[in-house]
Amino acid sequence: MAIYIAVGVVFLFRLFSLQVVDKKYKALADNNALRYVTQYPARGKVYDRNGELLVFNEAVYDLMVVPRQTVVKDTLSPLYPFDTLGFCQLLDIDKASFVERMQKAKKESYVKPSAFMTQVPKEDYAHIAEVLYRFPGFFFQTRTVRHYPQVIAAHTLGDIGEVSKGEMERDEYYKMGDYIGKSGIEKSYEKELRGEKGLKVVMVDVHNREMGSFDNGSLDRDPVAGKDIYLGMDATLQAYGERLMRNKVGSIVAIEPATGQILAFVSSPTYDPNLLVGRERGKHFQELMKDPMKPLINRAVSGSYPPGSTFKTVVGLIAMQSGSITPATCFHCSGLGSMPIKCTHSHGSSPNFANAIMNSCNPYFYESFKATINNPKFGGVKKGYEYWKEMTMKLGFGQKFGTDIPSELGGNIPSREYYDKMYGGQWNAVTIRSLGIGQGEVLATPLQLANIAATIANEGYYYPPHLIKAFGDGTPLPEVMTTKMETGIEQRHFKVMKAGLRTVFNGPAGTARRYEMNDIAQCGKTGTAQNPHGNNHSLFIAFAPAEDPKIAIAVIVENSGYGATWAAPIASLMIEKYIRGHVERPELEKRMMEGVVIYKKER
Repeated sequence: MAIYIAVGVVFLFRLFSLQVVDKKYKALADNNALRYVTQYPARGKVYDRNGELLVFNEAVYDLMVVPRQTVVKDTLSPLYPFDTLGFCQLLDIDKASFVERMQKAKKESYVKPSAFMTQVPKEDYAHIAEVLYRFPGFFFQTRTVRHYPQVIAAHTLGDIGEVSKGEMERDEYYKMGDYIGKSGIEKSYEKELRGEKGLKVVMVDVHNREMGSFDNGSLDRDPVAGKDIYLGMDATLQAYGERLMRNKVGSIVAIEPATGQILAFVSSPTYDPNLLVGRERGKHFQELMKDPMKPLINRAVSGSYPPGSTFKTVVGLIAMQSGSITPATCFHCSGLGSMPIKCTHSHGSSPNFANAIMNSCNPYFYESFKATINNPKFGGVKKGYEYWKEMTMKLGFGQKFGTDIPSELGGNIPSREYYDKMYGGQWNAVTIRSLGIGQGEVLATPLQLANIAATIANEGYYYPPHLIKAFGDGTPLPEVMTTKMETGIEQRHFKVMKAGLRTVFNGPAGTARRYEMNDIAQCGKTGTAQNPHGNNHSLFIAFAPAEDPKIAIAVIVENSGYGATWAAPIASLMIEKYIRGHVERPELEKRMMEGVVIYKKER
């Protein structure tokens, strides 16, 4: 009996403690008396490499509802209904919309808050909040949305949107109504930018009015702001590139060779990133999706193109490294009469390597490709091709770089097995000859082409291209972005290649000689890629200054013809803008900016 009495005393003491002494548990048991308000952190800001602000936050307000609290007891009347009509007039919505939103909220939770109307602008917030006490169960929760002071780099910066069911299932951090990075660096660095949510527990009265913090804030926790990010992008150069590409379809990728940081990442056509912010985001997104020019596609990484003659740099480097040719090697060229590949230029009948680069000689690089895969030291054409493919991939083709660039494609360097299947095992250098001039099955992204320019500038190595320069708090960059990638090709071959690419600008027959600058030594290679869906694509890769490269670049203008017509002058202007800070060729600049190259396929 004494044991039962003792146990009873303990229980009574514990109940007294919970219900009388410690008011926390009494209050926690009464959901009508407490409101749990998520404290959303400030999302990290984004700057360019020079500290120019590219993305910041603006306050908006989510109108939250606890369905259970929308009907309350009152001291004067036992029960009174929610003023639906007055509430709809306040929010400027109809009753059907009100019912739909309430049903959605009840489905999510009857006793916990959920979003009734998101991203209410501050202009509307003030007059709604003033009378919201008349509508029990509703309260405002402060949120932030992104704002872009400079209307540039939409594909790079990306956007945020409401979290999906699948995203919530993959990460329990997110709850219904939260926002998450959907594209660009907002997606790549979501965890760093988002910060950590906090919590505020407040007491409310029967009229839904806040009565102060519960228990002196003992259950509250402050939010942790997201990390700021500094991009490698130069905002001035980015804006300039977007102006140059206006009324054109294509892309520009500029890289700092010494670091792999992306200086400019232009995809055209583009769009105003502010369109994908706020309550109209869904509407604008659908409009952009339906646009026949496909402005949402980031052509810098999601466009795979035949690299054309820009790929002759790859073919030449591998041929020299394998010992299949030397800089003095000559191959016969008969111009338009050449077989099995024609040449588009009239030049000496037996060019050496430097002359072949300057004149972009098709037969020379076909013969170089053939000499490589037929080299006796490999023991057969198929093993020779496997060597060639392996070296091509070491130069950054046929695979993704895997850094912080979303939606990246890997391009295509076909495998030996692919050709075995296509030709029943019976194929040789003539069968796949188009690879030697960057056509056929080989595909590359503008990012990969910019990277080969950076690799040649560095004379044999590269850092995987990436968008970020630094975190605001000094957190080290991921290892993949700081790892020096060796190509397996000796430096001396790159020096020969650089000398050849210099003649593209300063040689007597250089394909980009019209864009030479006296005080900035440029190296480059034109490309004209055949396009089965329309006119040829204009391509160009370049870097400068030749002896101390600060910028490597790739430009592609779709359906615009020769590489020297559009891509080369645009690349040269970008180089001048970055190195000099201004442009001293106003006529060329005007022609490029006012030029319209929008191809419409005839029906």
